[in-house]
Amino acid sequence: MGTLFSQFKGCIAFLGYVVNTIFWTIPIVLISFIKLIPISSLRTATSYVLDFCASAWISVNGVIERCLHPVNIELSGDTDFSTKEWYMVIANHQSWVDILILQRVFNRKIPFLKFFLKQELIFVPILGLAWWALDFPFMRRYSTAQLRKNPKLKGKDIEITRKACAKFKAKPVSVMNFVEGTRFSKTKHQKQNSPFQHLLKPKAGGMAFALSAMGEQIHKLVDVSIYYPDTVPTYWDYLTGKMPRVKVHIRVSDIDPAMRGDYMNDRDFKISFQEQLNQIWLAKDQVLSQLASQTNKEQR
Repeated sequence: MGTLFSQFKGCIAFLGYVVNTIFWTIPIVLISFIKLIPISSLRTATSYVLDFCASAWISVNGVIERCLHPVNIELSGDTDFSTKEWYMVIANHQSWVDILILQRVFNRKIPFLKFFLKQELIFVPILGLAWWALDFPFMRRYSTAQLRKNPKLKGKDIEITRKACAKFKAKPVSVMNFVEGTRFSKTKHQKQNSPFQHLLKPKAGGMAFALSAMGEQIHKLVDVSIYYPDTVPTYWDYLTGKMPRVKVHIRVSDIDPAMRGDYMNDRDFKISFQEQLNQIWLAKDQVLSQLASQTNKEQR
């Protein structure tokens, strides 16, 4: 009976999220067309209105969660944020639920999160339109084979990153990057021969290009470590209440000036940046180990 009831609540929650998404996507898409008018002040004002609508969208999602499948987020680390600051947010990635957790933790505390998304996601019904209207950067990765076949494609993804980040200079923004580039799994971990216990190897390029494109405006790094004490949840697990809690550790630091440079053409900088990111990832791995150890003690 309990399982049937949780499945029923999951269906109701899913319906609630769909209705809420449609409700907010319509004005977000319509208002976004104002940005086609070539007046910079009008475009900036429109961006503020769009981000307000997006934050309201996330807030209503939070109400649905609390009513139908409450999740206890155990926060630790830094909690001092500002909506007037530019942030680079990085996190480990295990499930699509990570995005929902990050939105709930940071909604209205920092500028609305802008995620780097794969080009293909623009075709996701309803959400693709909303992401486009909110200026989420859509990235297209080219394989080695594609670059060999068409050398002109080299650097195209970097140029897309630069153009996307140029839009973020007019108002405070939080640029979100899952540095691993894909969701963690034991199979991927073994295939990579990752030196980290809880993480895949970080991919430095996207973060380096974003920092370079944003210039000095973005000078705060928000490093988020997400740990699921029970099991890594699917979206349906999340909806049906099978994910009662999650541990989230946040570390805010200044971005080292040494992390800005020409990642594509300066080999020394590229090596240095990768080393710095590996050090951040090593510290994150230790944090996740501590959260795992803490959970084991709680369960004894």
